[in-house]
Amino acid sequence: MAAYIERQAISLCGKAVHGWSMIRHGDRVAIGLSGGKDSLSLTWLLAERRRRVPIDFELIAYHVEMGFKATDHQALAEFCHGLGVEFRLITTDYGPRAHTPENREKSPCFFCALKRRQELFKAAGQAGCGKLALAHHQDDIFETTLMNMFYSGSISTMLPVQPLFHGDLVLIRPLSLMSADITRRFCAAKELPVQPPCCPSAGEGRRGRVRELLEQLHRENKKLRPNLWHALTHSGSARLPTPPTTQRLGRPRSK
Repeated sequence: MAAYIERQAISLCGKAVHGWSMIRHGDRVAIGLSGGKDSLSLTWLLAERRRRVPIDFELIAYHVEMGFKATDHQALAEFCHGLGVEFRLITTDYGPRAHTPENREKSPCFFCALKRRQELFKAAGQAGCGKLALAHHQDDIFETTLMNMFYSGSISTMLPVQPLFHGDLVLIRPLSLMSADITRRFCAAKELPVQPPCCPSAGEGRRGRVRELLEQLHRENKKLRPNLWHALTHSGSARLPTPPTTQRLGRPRSK
């Protein structure tokens, strides 16, 4: 079972990266490494892909410490070192500040997400990284779509590849074809050093409620997620780019 889920994860990540042309020869790619199951899976899979395909690209993993001081930074550094990925720590106090009057009329999750993203943008730019890989998976895409519909009155979602700042930085989401369940099982099979949630608001807020709704509906109808993906990729003005249907993995580079 462990070997099967590893092959499945490698295949889905490779299919997304290749099909949407996310990484090219010579790219310098920053990774947002929170320490959760999704970002750990992303880091492992990109490092494995770098080993497998006949192109060269660099990886730098950034962990933004939000100020709760509950994350084992040494464990994350050792994890990256074992993969041959550079690890960089960014220390902030945004987490505690998100729960103070400074954060006016915004949820703590919105405040932290915005500040974390800004830190990653800045770090990627300073390091000369033209790509920033984020660990959003297919369930995140579904949740974001419904949140925008329910709370913003718009039909929009995350994109697998999203240019920013006139193309100076490109967000890529290599887990776009992967469900949350696959990353969970992959992390367990590989025994990755998943860090516990440290924010007092973890699991609360709008996203948590939308996630619970999707899980409940999926238990009632197993076609829910395939139907959502088909709707997002085949209809409407807000549809995602056509999903990749083929994958070509190169042979491992000779050392």
